[in-house]
Amino acid sequence: MGSYWKIWFFVGMTSLLHAAYSAVQHRTYLRLTEQEFTSLPLDIVIQSLISLFVMMCGILHIAGDFKEIRATMDLQSKSWDMVGNRPSFYTFSHRGQMIHFSS
Repeated sequence: MGSYWKIWFFVGMTSLLHAAYSAVQHRTYLRLTEQEFTSLPLDIVIQSLISLFVMMCGILHIAGDFKEIRATMDLQSKSWDMVGNRPSFYTFSHRGQMIHFSS
């Protein structure tokens, strides 16, 4: 079933590239005929939107199941003292050593 969605994605990508190429051709045509660009033709816009939708469906099914992100699950097993504990921020070499110089 995974190859089915990969085909959907490939068709959507090909269609989106075709819509982009059509938009470039339309702009080139307008420059050659010295017409002012107002907007893209409706068929190019519709093709772009349908292609985007098909690609999104393909990618969502290729990626698989999403996992929930819950920060509370990790924090439930820790106490308040452990939450604020960050060993990577410990500094042992600081200027306070010079104040308490032991002789």
